[in-house]
Amino acid sequence: APAQTGKAVTALNAEMSEALPFLTNPSKTDGLIGSVGFDPLGFSDKWDVKWLQESEIKHGRVAMLAATGFVTSQVINFPMYQDMHVDDSNMAPTAIGASAFLQIIFAAGFEEWRTNKGKITMADMFSDPDRVPGELGFDPQGFLTKKSEADMNKLRLQEIKNGRLAMLAIGGMIHHNWITGEALL
Repeated sequence: APAQTGKAVTALNAEMSEALPFLTNPSKTDGLIGSVGFDPLGFSDKWDVKWLQESEIKHGRVAMLAATGFVTSQVINFPMYQDMHVDDSNMAPTAIGASAFLQIIFAAGFEEWRTNKGKITMADMFSDPDRVPGELGFDPQGFLTKKSEADMNKLRLQEIKNGRLAMLAIGGMIHHNWITGEALL
């Protein structure tokens, strides 16, 4: 019988992913809060894991706000914006116009620049090794300083899971309105 090579044995002994048991576990995501070994495209092998964590947290936060706003805008309408009300939230960017939409984009870009102290590229965002993805230093009431490390990790996990759910939810809401042509509620 032919002798086995070390490479084949290593591949057979590789730890399998919890999320996708037919793929090997992405080793660079081990130990991260919320990691279940889901990286089917191998992004963690190509890019900085801190950058990927930051991206997931930011997209999750935006999705949570978007999902809340998508539903709320169909129920609550401020008096000064009565003439801009649309039943289909997908039409909101059209209702507010390009100048208001650009104001939102520039405000978000400024906030990104401000919270990262001008370091907004993948190359320099994490040049400070102590910088933790998603932590912007916003805690005006000191709520987080009173928490233990275990409590903080629980809150971080809750935020990641809620963000993941919100990303799926806002995608579903947008596509519901787009496909059916009807408002969500």
